[in-house]
Amino acid sequence: MRTPRSTYRLQLTADFTLWDAARLVPYLARLGADWVYLSPILQAEPGSQHGYDVTDHSRVDESRGGADGLRALSDAAHEAGLGVLVDIVPNHVGVATPAQNPWWWDLLKNGRESRYADAFDVDWEFGGGRIRIPVLGDDSIEALALETDDAGDTVLAYYDNRYPIAPGTADDGADAQTVHARQHYELMNWRRESTDLNYRRFFAVSTLAAIRVEEPWVFDESHAEIARWFREGLVDGLRVDHPDGLADPGGYIERLSELTSGGYILVEKILEGDEPLERDWKTAGTTGYDALAGLDRVFVDPAGEQPLDRLAAALRLESATTTGDYRALIHDTKRGVADGILQAEARRLTRDIERAGGLATPTDSAVITDAVAELLTCFPVYRSYLPAGREHLDEALARAREQRPDLDAVLVETATVLARTGSAPAIRFQQTSGMVMAKGVEDTAFYRFTRLTSLTEVGAEPDEFSVSVEHFHELQRRRHRTVPDTMTTLSTHDTKRSEDTRSRISALAEIADGWAGTIAKIRALLPLFDGSFENLLWQALVGAWPLTRERAQDYALKAAREAGDATSWLAPDEEFEARMSAAIDAVFTDPIARGLIESQVAAVRGAGRITSLSEKLVQLTTTGVPDVYQGTELWDHSLVDPDNRRPVDYDLRSELLTVQDAGELPLWQPDEADDAGAVKLLVASTALRLRRDRPELFTGYKPLEARGSGAAHVLAFDRGGAITVATRLPIGLTARGGWDDTTLELPATRAGYVDTFTGRIVSEGDIRLAELLATYPVALLQRIED
Repeated sequence: MRTPRSTYRLQLTADFTLWDAARLVPYLARLGADWVYLSPILQAEPGSQHGYDVTDHSRVDESRGGADGLRALSDAAHEAGLGVLVDIVPNHVGVATPAQNPWWWDLLKNGRESRYADAFDVDWEFGGGRIRIPVLGDDSIEALALETDDAGDTVLAYYDNRYPIAPGTADDGADAQTVHARQHYELMNWRRESTDLNYRRFFAVSTLAAIRVEEPWVFDESHAEIARWFREGLVDGLRVDHPDGLADPGGYIERLSELTSGGYILVEKILEGDEPLERDWKTAGTTGYDALAGLDRVFVDPAGEQPLDRLAAALRLESATTTGDYRALIHDTKRGVADGILQAEARRLTRDIERAGGLATPTDSAVITDAVAELLTCFPVYRSYLPAGREHLDEALARAREQRPDLDAVLVETATVLARTGSAPAIRFQQTSGMVMAKGVEDTAFYRFTRLTSLTEVGAEPDEFSVSVEHFHELQRRRHRTVPDTMTTLSTHDTKRSEDTRSRISALAEIADGWAGTIAKIRALLPLFDGSFENLLWQALVGAWPLTRERAQDYALKAAREAGDATSWLAPDEEFEARMSAAIDAVFTDPIARGLIESQVAAVRGAGRITSLSEKLVQLTTTGVPDVYQGTELWDHSLVDPDNRRPVDYDLRSELLTVQDAGELPLWQPDEADDAGAVKLLVASTALRLRRDRPELFTGYKPLEARGSGAAHVLAFDRGGAITVATRLPIGLTARGGWDDTTLELPATRAGYVDTFTGRIVSEGDIRLAELLATYPVALLQRIED
């Protein structure tokens, strides 16, 4: 199996296609990337900006370059010595435009008699033999009409939506409403999707219908094009999106490994805490969110925890989120999701339980649903893989019994049914628990737990404030022992904030009292009367500044509605949103408001950049396979999607890299507002090139210990000839007078080391960090061979 030494993630769209990616390969090779890592490339919904809404598995998306574009990219990459990693989406398909999806169109047209009826996970009995489509603006179907499509077929039209007509159901001159009643689908009020939907979907997105790849023919047909990529040598590895939605993730990965002849496979698996990756899965590892959590936290000042806790508690006095207990918070948000937008899934689980024989004691359906929802709420990880992970169900039961003693007997009996490996209720519970976790935690609680928002990131535990250097080293050694080829990352298309935005926000932990003073002034000037959300909002603007007013407004609206306290997606509060919009505008028009933001940015800009460089170097050189998300080789202060999927200026990056390679070292200007980030490009390109060209220097992991008054401010390790030295907690380091007497003992070597950033020769033994880090706050030392 070919394994990448690093990857570079590209987001493909109609505006940045496979052809564009092919033209970018020379730059990526110069940068030092080992593999090109592509977002989904199968045919997706028209206008899709992400590709996760695949509509046709049989072909490469034409708008993204098509099959010829893939061939061009593959040829360019392989000729340059780069591999190709592609993101695939086995769990679901896009159904927003039915005519674009041949499987879904046939299902709607022919119902249970469709060849694709078994490809989708539909509860036909609950729908009265019809599949329910939540598209109507209300309960009226008066707007339905019959039309003739471009092929000359009669279709049912609802405004811009078109649906097929079952054979023989529109031949008698009946009106559209009568024809609708004869179809294998029922168009219903979109508000009913949370309770009455009868097909499995991706999270709470009803326009993404789940498919059953556990069926051999479904796997074969949905992966025929992917198999061609490997058969023809176009692609070298795969990234599997959302494996936790599948009925049997391990079995799926086994088949995928066979299809790829043992190719490099990563899974987008979110691990909670110390949860290990399933050992029997034929995968190299995860997509790196577990690594990100430790990388962030080793650069957070633990001294900031108590003062930021006090600030958060004070802000909660004027907020709908009143609890500071993170575990209590996520119980409430997960339960809200199970009772709210995913209630349809909880109800379907109840029907599965009843069809499997029900509980030992006859119990009302609503009571069973209550118990199911509580078990989903209390489940401690994304999902189990029975019989593996039974202990997680046991823990969920114990927690649920504490929360709901009134349901004790029902909870016990329900958990007994859900523990039966291979049964329909057990499989569906496992597919659903991750949905509740993702929507309740990542997409709700992360917007309410706001003491330091750089910690509320995918795959992280926000109540873990920081990690010690010693613990960080143990995490890296564990990864090296268990999953050495797993991915590591700092930014992705799904992170809530980019790495540089988080680094700047994390610096607030070093000046917590200063931040408390700033936010008090901002709230007095621009009150929103929701303290917890205001903490999140103004941290975001400080982290991403400077940004356009449109970006700030878009982020604020999404964040407020995701939090679901002062406003929400389903019940927008126009008064709050208008007040929030005015506050954002004021930051761009009122000199006082703008000054408050810019003065706070100035206080943490330099520290944020030092942390960004340090964390980037550590991520690129520590254990695992590092990924660079598009554009982050320069400063990138992005927020949540779609902000983190904006176009990248590759001409600028290529130009700066050319200047660098001509021998002109970039100046280190940590406090310069207009600095593009040439120093970060130097760090990224140098580390990537060394990993690619000298892999023998990255075969181990040994912590290096500093001595002296500034020892707590350095993170250093030896990978086997490549030594990383990074600065941490820079504000505190400056306050104590710099490195002073701090030294680092370098491992013995005959010829010494070369600082790969500056070209300076460094001797073995003790070296003063004031000398080593005189030019840049980081160093990457390469052992000089005899």
